[in-house]
Amino acid sequence: MHAVNRFMKSDNPKKPLVLSFHGTGGTGKNLASQLIVKNIYKKGMDSRFVHYFHSVVHFQENGQVETYKSQLQHWIRGNVSNCAYSLFIFDEMDKMHSGLIDCIKPFLDYRHKLDGVSYRNAIFIFLSNAGGEILTQTTLDFWTAGKDRQEIKLQDVETALSSSVFNNNNGGLWHSSLIKSHVVDFFVPFLPLEHKHIVQCVMAEMEAMGLKPDHNEACQMADEIIYFPKRWFSNSRLLPNMTTFFSNSSRQWGVLAPLYPVARIHQTQVGSLVPLTRRLHLNP
Repeated sequence: MHAVNRFMKSDNPKKPLVLSFHGTGGTGKNLASQLIVKNIYKKGMDSRFVHYFHSVVHFQENGQVETYKSQLQHWIRGNVSNCAYSLFIFDEMDKMHSGLIDCIKPFLDYRHKLDGVSYRNAIFIFLSNAGGEILTQTTLDFWTAGKDRQEIKLQDVETALSSSVFNNNNGGLWHSSLIKSHVVDFFVPFLPLEHKHIVQCVMAEMEAMGLKPDHNEACQMADEIIYFPKRWFSNSRLLPNMTTFFSNSSRQWGVLAPLYPVARIHQTQVGSLVPLTRRLHLNP
């Protein structure tokens, strides 16, 4: 989250901040984006300056792509004109019509102003399942080589991830000008968590629900998860709609998630963000 901190602290950013979150479904991409929003706007996702688009819901018809492009440009232009610090989230990018997202490239580039409007203080976040297989395989390769998950660095996956996303002909970023022109600032990989990290997530959820965190109960809940490669995890009463990865008798890998534990994001990473409302005295 250092990139978000640096961007928020900058009085004169050169371009909007563009983040692309990648990982298999149910890995915490939405959670991470919501935590960022929560720590920037007082009303969180309910802020009128936060705009959420779901590819399947908002861009359904293949024959309406040109209309969607026009509407999307109009929506972004109008809302950034209203608030320069607007934030836009595009969910399920892997299900978006190819070429549609390219219409927003002019807003993401290095420009002082475009038609009198500055987009340099806006934030754009893309959420996608594309690249999940590459991330899973990389983590498995490290595990097979006897290396810890913590040893995986961004440079170990970033090139392969961006290439996989760019060449995924079923995704919204297929041969996208956003990648060609390097306007995406960070491709953020979501990797498998170990068993201990799942316990941390359960403990954090207990606390969020107003319950007293119980480590033993959290361990029991984590032990109930079914792991890959034997079978995929689903329909759990603990972590619904999350994909599990791998387990054996000596080491357990849990749900796919960011490079850092979700619980740690909640307590440290996002918690250190400089709230936008504190800087602008807004109450969005």
